[in-house]
Amino acid sequence: MSHCARFVLFEKNIAADIEYYDPNNAPEDLLELNPTGVSPTLIERDLVLYDSRIIMEYLDERFPHPPLHQMDPVSRANSRMVIKRIDQDWYQMLEEILGSGEKKAARAKKLLRESLLASAPIFAARPYFMGEEFSLIDCAIAPLLWRLPSIGIDVSTPDDAINNYAQRLFRRAAFKRSLSNAEKEMTEFPK
Repeated sequence: MSHCARFVLFEKNIAADIEYYDPNNAPEDLLELNPTGVSPTLIERDLVLYDSRIIMEYLDERFPHPPLHQMDPVSRANSRMVIKRIDQDWYQMLEEILGSGEKKAARAKKLLRESLLASAPIFAARPYFMGEEFSLIDCAIAPLLWRLPSIGIDVSTPDDAINNYAQRLFRRAAFKRSLSNAEKEMTEFPK
């Protein structure tokens, strides 16, 4: 998801030209570099990357300050596994909601909501997802949480752990700058 990569880009204050395009009608010059035409595509000199998670990792390594991954290999590997699970579980359900018929989408909405609510204790335990410091995991989760109101998913709980976590992320200047015009229209900024 390109929003995750843009969040990292802005969190690290990396100067870049961002071009938006219709994924169903990718520009020819892009297709020459990225035959899949998927978004995002990062082009830096002779390097072409077109997987958002690889782009996120690359940006964190290429521009090490502020670091968004833990320094030790075990913690980094664990973070990668968490992000992989977020992709396989939550983003897969989001894709099903956005790209399926009404019945299948309703089932995916229910499953996504239940899965997020089951994770509420994790959201409540620390300031950031599974950690004390803002990380790539948070960059991966924030765009998903931003989209929930626009697809009719409410993750309110008595302690409002998920929404409080989401609001902390949405208030970040980098998150606000990472939003495309279409994404800005999905929901309101926190106060």
